[in-house]
Amino acid sequence: MATTRRAVVTGGCSGLGAATAARLRADGLEVVTVDITEGADHRVDVTDAEAVDRTSTEIGPVDILVNSAGIVGPNAPLLETDPDSWRAVFEVNVLGVVNTMRAFVPGMVERGWGRVVNFASMAGKDGNPNLSVYSSSKAAVIALTKSSGKELATTGVLVNAIAPAVIATPMNAQTTPEVLEHITSLIPMRRIGRAEEVAALVSWLASEEVTFSTGALYDISGGRATY
Repeated sequence: MATTRRAVVTGGCSGLGAATAARLRADGLEVVTVDITEGADHRVDVTDAEAVDRTSTEIGPVDILVNSAGIVGPNAPLLETDPDSWRAVFEVNVLGVVNTMRAFVPGMVERGWGRVVNFASMAGKDGNPNLSVYSSSKAAVIALTKSSGKELATTGVLVNAIAPAVIATPMNAQTTPEVLEHITSLIPMRRIGRAEEVAALVSWLASEEVTFSTGALYDISGGRATY
């Protein structure tokens, strides 16, 4: 009898993380949410490497890791940003991914099967104006996905990333109307995406149907992507 796959979803209590957790549960997976907010299965700050390591021990074997935890950071021109803002965003968006991968992926390698899906962004490819900090952090997620995907290519653990355009989530609700209008205008479908559309892509990338793709970036952008 086949055992149920277990997935960890960071940032799993809101927005794209919550939609992803719901979709994976609907797919029949056991889902464990990791978030800093109340209601998470494990309340953990992904920037705290020791706490993440302890949590991985508490959770036990994991087959799928979805890194959706992230913050936007300052909405300001580059020249008006400060080092503290850069550190704060990179701690969550980049080192948070590194911390969870270092904690959960070794077990996947040991068992010979695993799926990692990292949340990047179209901002990491295009660079959104007045979002240089966020855009740079998501570009880093793309690069670390490509590097780790190559490193793990023969282990049975596949590492891929997704690059959503603007999606209707609480995080994007914090974006100013001017910025939101600009990035929506770049989408040929002339609408923002829905969380369940993103979750469907994650569902596929986390499945056994994906066998020959790793270190790749999948756009979900309503046609915005040009490369």
